Amino acid sequence: MAQEHAPNKPVHLIYLVGGLLGFVLLKWTGDWIWGYFTRTPDEFMVILFAATVSLVGGIYLYRKEESYNLVNEVAVELKKVTWPTAQEVKVSTIVVVFMTLLSAFILGFFDAVWSKLTQLIYGG
Repeated sequence: MAQEHAPNKPVHLIYLVGGLLGFVLLKWTGDWIWGYFTRTPDEFMVILFAATVSLVGGIYLYRKEESYNLVNEVAVELKKVTWPTAQEVKVSTIVVVFMTLLSAFILGFFDAVWSKLTQLIYGG
């Protein structure tokens, strides 16, 4: 059975985050749908519904062999990933910020030129 050699902490963390994400999405959707039909949705009922569905769905997926094996494989593959160092992240961030500013400057320049050209043609 694949569960015997499973990295339990990452697998459980994936299920926990998935359950929390499901709860938030269900609560937001429940507020939206309930608010569509009435002026003030009953917050307790929406939270109870979202928590119940998320908990039952999470337990069902955790106990289902195919789902557990898939999450286990994801956790094993994530252990193989080579993560960037702090220095690489800093340099990459600087490059992204610089390129964003450069692109904004170039686009702003083209927008100003196009605006002046349009004013000359159409008069403004």
